[in-house]
Amino acid sequence: MKGGTVSYFLTDVEADGPIPGDFSMISIGCVMVRSGLDIRFSANLRPISDKYIEEALSVSGKTRAETLLAEEPKQVMQKFANWIAANKKGNAVFVSDNNGFDWMFTCWYFHHFLGSNPFGYSSINLGSLYKGMVKSTSKNFKHLRITAHTHDPLDDALGNAEALLRMKQEMGLEIDL
Repeated sequence: MKGGTVSYFLTDVEADGPIPGDFSMISIGCVMVRSGLDIRFSANLRPISDKYIEEALSVSGKTRAETLLAEEPKQVMQKFANWIAANKKGNAVFVSDNNGFDWMFTCWYFHHFLGSNPFGYSSINLGSLYKGMVKSTSKNFKHLRITAHTHDPLDDALGNAEALLRMKQEMGLEIDL
């Protein structure tokens, strides 16, 4: 990407329902995209409401009782913001597989608990990026993952970061990392 230094952060979220506020982000994982993929963040968050959908919660493999023992969301979001600030070079860019879902929860939680979002107001959808690269709306990137997609948000962020690196290394994506 031309025009300045940026750092890409592949992020994945698990939640106990479809929207933030009414429902809760229960875990988040993030990997800074660079060679080695060794800069990582993950946390479990305590629910912010009494509402939850058992089927949504079961995707993560967690029980409601387990989520109630997790860390306070404001503390997690502050740790996450501090981690981003300590690791980024230039602007921090949010990237995810399911951008509508992951961005919605992450952005809402940052603004709700901290008053601002270190990623700013925009993000990148990994699937859309790949579709543009291969010029087909019916193709997906998931075969480029190495780490299995387990619904542990750190595993999923890592697999998606691996896919982004492979897009750069094997497919010629022009992205400064």
